[in-house]
Amino acid sequence: MAMKGIFEGLRWNDLVSSAKVAGRGTYAVIAILLALLIGVIVIAVMGWSAAAGTEVPLAGYFAMAIGVTASLVVGIGLMALVFYSSRAGYDEPAKLVEPSERDEPKSDGGGRA
Repeated sequence: MAMKGIFEGLRWNDLVSSAKVAGRGTYAVIAILLALLIGVIVIAVMGWSAAAGTEVPLAGYFAMAIGVTASLVVGIGLMALVFYSSRAGYDEPAKLVEPSERDEPKSDGGGRA
């Protein structure tokens, strides 16, 4: 339901007209990002092919499995907490509650509350 509000007033003509406004800076950023992507792919392929002859010991696979499992547990746990806090109302903005007369502590005359 929340996504409907985001796309409610969106029209194809608005997207096309905003794409036409892109200047040289936008194209420069896109070109730099594409060059970085190509560079990363080249380095990854070179690293992968250089390590093709090495063997990983059983302890390496075991450590990797533990790391992947721990990462999944932490990620799933944090996402569960996000959903729980959202549903339970903990994400609501703070509200100032004015103390009433009956909520104030009574003084016994000794200067203590």
